[in-house]
Amino acid sequence: MASGDDSPIFEDDESPPYSLEKMTDLVAVWDVALSDGVHKIEFEHGTTSGKRVVYVDGKEEIRKEWMFKLVGKETFYVGAAKTKATINIDAISGFAYEYTLEINGRSLKKYMENRSKTTNTWILHMDGENFRVVLEKDTMDVWCNGKKMETAGEFVDDGTETHFSIGNHDCYIKAVSSGKRKEGIIHTLIVDNREIPETAVNEF
Repeated sequence: MASGDDSPIFEDDESPPYSLEKMTDLVAVWDVALSDGVHKIEFEHGTTSGKRVVYVDGKEEIRKEWMFKLVGKETFYVGAAKTKATINIDAISGFAYEYTLEINGRSLKKYMENRSKTTNTWILHMDGENFRVVLEKDTMDVWCNGKKMETAGEFVDDGTETHFSIGNHDCYIKAVSSGKRKEGIIHTLIVDNREIPETAVNEF
């Protein structure tokens, strides 16, 4: 950095929820996709001070100073559905540590693999805004941009339709059998009578 340059790192009016100076012990960052959105989990571990700090979406959830035991775990909750998350701290060798994140008792990788089987996600761009629509297949709950939607289910000739609205747009998720046991039920999002491909940005 040039000497005499006192300008802040963040030049826009909106400063971050925490300063970079405080994040010197940052050892791990994870992005966790839940039905209500993608959440950023950050973990600080001071191996000399024993400090442990957990941030979820920039907000401090746990702060412990002067922990004499440097290994262990920290459990907290993420998102609107209060999903249980645990950071495991394990010593590898000497003063090297490994940090792993579990969601609902499963490794993040296993949780996300299972989640891809139990949810469908669509990203839409309508009226100048982005919308992330998530269907939880086991409950048929529909989430949009972090909010659980009011829905109405309806039986139709070839399956079911789950109706909801985004602004003044009529939406429904159609569930029909694929006719193949391995594929199971196929879920399709329809917005204003137009089929939306899964996880692609669509302009309206």
